[in-house]
Amino acid sequence: MGIDTLNGEYINTALADLENQRKEVSALKVKSYLCIGAGILTIVGGIISSVFAIAGLIIGIIIVITGLVLLTKTNAKFAEYRHRFKHDVILLVLKTIDESLEMDYTLGLSENEFISSQLFNKEPDRYRSEDQISGMTGKTTFSFSELHAEYKTVTQTKNGRQEHWHTILKGIVFYADFNKNFNGVTVVRPKDMGTALGAWISKSMPIFSSSGRTLVQLENPEFNNEFVTYSTDQVEARYILTPAMMERLNELNKRCSYTISMSFIGSCIFIAFPLSKDYFEPPVHKSLLTSNSLNEDTEIIRFMYGIIKDLDLNTRIWTKR
Repeated sequence: MGIDTLNGEYINTALADLENQRKEVSALKVKSYLCIGAGILTIVGGIISSVFAIAGLIIGIIIVITGLVLLTKTNAKFAEYRHRFKHDVILLVLKTIDESLEMDYTLGLSENEFISSQLFNKEPDRYRSEDQISGMTGKTTFSFSELHAEYKTVTQTKNGRQEHWHTILKGIVFYADFNKNFNGVTVVRPKDMGTALGAWISKSMPIFSSSGRTLVQLENPEFNNEFVTYSTDQVEARYILTPAMMERLNELNKRCSYTISMSFIGSCIFIAFPLSKDYFEPPVHKSLLTSNSLNEDTEIIRFMYGIIKDLDLNTRIWTKR
């Protein structure tokens, strides 16, 4: 019996065992919300009736408190269920892909690493990252994590100050060893109205480039239609973004729902993938045995793992100095 087959059997066994725990969590969650809802309705009904206002208030508060206690118990049960799903099931999935893959769902890309990657102009005011998966394939070490980075704006209205939160990135950041200590910083961003204007300013009036990065004119029209490239080292940027690499990045981008961003800095390549859903989270009100969420988790892991091959990162054209 092969390792993949054995791991597949282990996954099915783990899912069957977890399904009972999921049902318990689901039932508790529904019961807690029903209690809270019933308590609120009792309070409102007592107030409306006026005759039973005090009794309705007291009974309603007791029911609401009962619901909140149940909800606290539910959250503790869910935390245990979530831990087992990530630690047992997802880890087994990783081993079916590559024995070197490991996951620590309590860790992620640090905020400092996110800022240092220079993938985005904005620095986050609120940041969360988790579900770090790491490994090594061939000569290349890599890691990827889910994250949500946001910045805040404040507007003054007649009712006072209002805070507004805007997403910088909700998705996954992948980074891998490029086996070269870059002298400069090269950043590739989606081409939208803002970046197109920035590129025009950088090209026409490079003195206004506060970051020291200038526009890189590349020879791939398809790549230029999708991305704008800046670098502090024009020669190095062209060594990195070879015609073959640009073609590979074009193909990678086509497989994504949203345009990716990339940076080459230090000795790593960083790639940001905007995503519309959270991965590696167990379902609560859908069966683990019939839900498609684990298949989606497996697909995204295989996709990220495949980037090493897609971008040919194991072919070493440089050596570190």
